Amino acid sequence: SFHTATLLSDGKVLATGGFGALSITLSSAERYNPVTGIWTSTGNLAVARREHTATLLSDGRVLVTGGLGNTYLADSELYDPTAGTWSTTDSLATVRSNHTATLLPDGRVLVTGGFNGVYLADTELYDPTAGTWSPTDNLSIARGNHTATLLANGKVLVTGGSSDATGELNSAELYDPATGLWTPTSNSLTPRSLHTATLLPNGMVLVTGGSGGTGYLDSSELYNPAIGLWTTTGSLATARFSHTAT
Repeated sequence: SFHTATLLSDGKVLATGGFGALSITLSSAERYNPVTGIWTSTGNLAVARREHTATLLSDGRVLVTGGLGNTYLADSELYDPTAGTWSTTDSLATVRSNHTATLLPDGRVLVTGGFNGVYLADTELYDPTAGTWSPTDNLSIARGNHTATLLANGKVLVTGGSSDATGELNSAELYDPATGLWTPTSNSLTPRSLHTATLLPNGMVLVTGGSGGTGYLDSSELYNPAIGLWTTTGSLATARFSHTAT
């Protein structure tokens, strides 16, 4: 549990880390082959971790960032699917778990927020060519357990999450890679964390479920980037959080 699963360029799926039996944080990684229906072990992470991120880069490698091991982590690693091996890369400036990592159209990776004892507002950019992290504009509200979705226009939509000050959030923000700045957009209709946000083929974003502070949610919402507004849509049959949406 609390692992990652990443679709590789060759159609296989890479699973990394997580929480295993006997409450052990894992360093193992496995690949699933959909042709044979079989999982096989691949090289181990250098650092055991859970509640981290794993992002497919433009060149086919996978960038793993942060998470929680014996402590909160800043370590980052790169997986080469051709060689089946891991290598270390530049560390995040801030230790964090429960953050997001989004591949931008220019090949960089945007990491936002998270938790390391307090919720975080700082964001960082990874340059895979240079192999280095650099700071970028802060979120207006510190948050973790939120979502970050790359929109069709190249901006990144961050929604909801948890905050030290107010608990679950309904605020949303947009990151523009061209300017490196965050701007607020309209609030979602329901505060929620541990939800999902999925880009639909029509360019809208579907947000589902999550934790609302007083209980788990079955409600869903749609964000329209063209007008920056939220509308309700059909509810899930079952309230849920920490789920997936594809």
